[in-house]
Amino acid sequence: MCPKELRSKIAKGEFTRPTAGECPGYIQMNMVALPREYAKRFEAFAKENSKAIPVLEVIHEGHISKVLAPGADILKEIPKYNILRDGVLVETVTDITPFYTPDLVFFLIGCSFSFENALIENGMPLRHVDQQKNVAMYRTNIKLKSVEGFEGEMVVSMRPIKKEKVADACVVTSHYPRMHGSPIQVGYPEMIGINDVAHPDYGDAVEIKADEIPLFWPCGVTPQNVITSMKLPFAITHSPGHMFVTDKKDSEYYE
Repeated sequence: MCPKELRSKIAKGEFTRPTAGECPGYIQMNMVALPREYAKRFEAFAKENSKAIPVLEVIHEGHISKVLAPGADILKEIPKYNILRDGVLVETVTDITPFYTPDLVFFLIGCSFSFENALIENGMPLRHVDQQKNVAMYRTNIKLKSVEGFEGEMVVSMRPIKKEKVADACVVTSHYPRMHGSPIQVGYPEMIGINDVAHPDYGDAVEIKADEIPLFWPCGVTPQNVITSMKLPFAITHSPGHMFVTDKKDSEYYE
């Protein structure tokens, strides 16, 4: 499927799975929607923490993408959304039209799913893709730079990579800085506050074999972690692993 076909299926409720491995070669986005009173501060916070929160498009008016997938409706073209009130996840839905108000500002944020095709093409198969699982994601003790009340810790995603390919994985992903870039930690999860790598905070656990090293990349679920810890009155995010698939090729963001 091309991205437009996939988004059409999503809008019809025919696709509600995680999007890892879908539409190879096209970038995928995290999404955060906040009331306007918080939007400017969040945008500044994201700029100060751009490795974890690389914003690629902001929709200040309405809910239609103009840059990444012109004409796509953010309200119903993401497989699953999380509704948060006072920092608490109260509902997961497949269409946020009933929750929309003109006061909402939408942020589309780079996602590490976007460099997965490059890893695979360079001889690094990904277990969660092969097994059609969600990627494993973890809260960490890595403090973000605080900006005007926005503060919290980074979330990371993990992919096991064969030992002899670890350097290659770092190099390949470093060419996608707007999709989180190179790993932030290699091989020592406890150093970033992950005490049990077999039990992720989000997504699905995957086996780490004896000849593999776990690599950890900054993750676009970070804003959801921040919103939760700050107890913001209202926010909408994508459900982790259920991304907005765009019309932009990953090659357009290769640096």
